[in-house]
Amino acid sequence: MAWWAWLLDISGALLLILVLYGAGLVVRRRLLSRHGGTFELSHRLRTDQPGRGWVLGLGRYSGERLEWFRVFSLSRRPKRSWTREELEYDGRREPLGAEQTSLYPDHLVIRCQSPGGLVELAMSTSSLTGFQAWLEAKPPGADWNRHTTA
Repeated sequence: MAWWAWLLDISGALLLILVLYGAGLVVRRRLLSRHGGTFELSHRLRTDQPGRGWVLGLGRYSGERLEWFRVFSLSRRPKRSWTREELEYDGRREPLGAEQTSLYPDHLVIRCQSPGGLVELAMSTSSLTGFQAWLEAKPPGADWNRHTTA
């Protein structure tokens, strides 16, 4: 077989893998949003350098949990997850410097305190409204995890 035929076969195989990966991402997003609405939610994984460490993702509310999924992963399991009780809203700000190119357009950076330390998320203004409502939705003294038997 000639070298150009090998090159064509390899190019075809790489293209097929790329198309399958893209289809997998679309199917995964559909499966994730089937159990509740998803929204664009970026998470800052590393805070050692200012403006760096952001990873694009999807957020989904699942009962008492906010689940975060990486955008370019095929996994159906969340990479990070926070309960409503462990997050305390600490303010918002506009993206600065390199963050403007790392995040989705028109997203705000949200700061939350948790038992594990500072959590930085980035979301749109409308998603922030939903996030704040979700944080405040639990009635005082309610125990959502208690199961009653009637």
